[in-house]
Amino acid sequence: MYKLGIDVGGTNTDAVIIDEDLKVVASVKSHTTPDAYDGILNAIRAVLETSGVDRSQIGQAMLGTTQCTNAIVERKHLSPIGVLRLGAPATVGIPPMVDWAEDLKKIAVKTAVIGGGFEYDGKELAPFDEEAARAFFLELKEKGVRSVAISCVFSTVRNDHELAAAKLCREVMGEDVHVSVSSEIGSMGLIERENATILNAALYQVAQSFTEGFAKSLADEGITNADIYLSQNDGTLMTMDYARRYPILTIACGPTNSIRGASYLSKLKNAIVIDVGGTTTDLGVIQNGFPRESGVAVTIGGVRTNFRMPDVISIGLGGGSIVRQRPDGSVTVGPDSVGYEITEKALCFGGKVCTATDIAVRLGMSGLGDKTRVAHLTEDFAQKAMEAILALVEDAVDAMKVSADDVDVILVGGGSIVLPAKLSGARTLAKPAEGGVANAIGSAISKVSGTYEQLIDFSAHPRDEALAQAKKEAAALAVEAGAIPETVEIIDVEDVPLAYYPGNTSRVKIKAAGDLSRKG
Repeated sequence: MYKLGIDVGGTNTDAVIIDEDLKVVASVKSHTTPDAYDGILNAIRAVLETSGVDRSQIGQAMLGTTQCTNAIVERKHLSPIGVLRLGAPATVGIPPMVDWAEDLKKIAVKTAVIGGGFEYDGKELAPFDEEAARAFFLELKEKGVRSVAISCVFSTVRNDHELAAAKLCREVMGEDVHVSVSSEIGSMGLIERENATILNAALYQVAQSFTEGFAKSLADEGITNADIYLSQNDGTLMTMDYARRYPILTIACGPTNSIRGASYLSKLKNAIVIDVGGTTTDLGVIQNGFPRESGVAVTIGGVRTNFRMPDVISIGLGGGSIVRQRPDGSVTVGPDSVGYEITEKALCFGGKVCTATDIAVRLGMSGLGDKTRVAHLTEDFAQKAMEAILALVEDAVDAMKVSADDVDVILVGGGSIVLPAKLSGARTLAKPAEGGVANAIGSAISKVSGTYEQLIDFSAHPRDEALAQAKKEAAALAVEAGAIPETVEIIDVEDVPLAYYPGNTSRVKIKAAGDLSRKG
């Protein structure tokens, strides 16, 4: 059995086929097209032709895509939704979407804040106003709305009211309505959690489109025996159904795929990963084989959220970054780039724009294109450009460190030719042979995970018993997402005491991961 991994980036769509021993059989890079599906189809066809693999032998297909991110940033293809908050009278002072941009606010057909919610210790703040909720859902039904976001005060402590509201929503609007519940998506903090839930609800048609489109692309190419998975932003995979329920979890899956792929190729479980693309460079951290999670609220398309996201820094440096000399003699690199037009516009390919790739060719770091076309670039100019490139990357590496000590660094991505074999702050610098398609490899070799997060008072529940139960819950979530039960293991445990809470309360967060099951 073979696995097919695809990752759609801003410049290239990468595809790989790997065998049962997780060895790369074939890999290709194809330009990302305005319609992502054309690029995906081109990549699938190219990698199948290169590998010669029998299509019937491909048992699993994985896709990492930027379409949810693009939909939010570009304000395109978002669904009309209803937003219901259970938090009156305590939270009426700050209505839902209060700080959203006006063009994005329009996705909400109707918003309401009704009675319900809990105190920080789990006591009921106000009874759930079922009558108001029913009237809200009836109005949405009349307006043809098919997606609803439900949030509740301190639903990460108790989600009784959210679940009751979700059940009522399906009774009133039909079982096929898409319901996003905040306790399943975000973390502590009502507004940020609610924001993430609203975005999730608005993405349901985008998710339906790319899951069905990917399945159709595979079927059109004769790949009919493959189980289909989508990459999510913690470096693991999810089933098609799971992706349709939680499309927001695909946001930033590209960098996490690269981080996982880099770890696999280099055999390093703890390192900083530098993924150089055509337009940008993403830096992330691999911890115990999985991407380090961001500990701060993340803004997506101008919306502040607190659902899990990888700790990634992006800088405007890529293989296509434009190099310029200022009047004072100094040299700048980026942040603008020729992107996927590099083979037409870069000097070494006969174009007229000096790019970071041209600098690498001029300095003998790469054999791409025709080196005679960059011979007119002076040594001084090329060295100044390389100094600018190094300054950008080394500053970003320092920003990712947690101490002043040198760290192991893994260099991947199609644009990695623009960086030398040594970097300041790097103890070792690994540059795997297949690093150009690390993102697609990361997608193909990923496991399936489940994350359990809850506030637990150890005065009421003995710590050992509470943690053991939490681990079972995390494992169950991993199995629900598509993992083989016997392979599930706990990969991360956080137990953070909360001094401002009564008793002996801690925020417990546990992640479990396991191998993919074959579901046929």
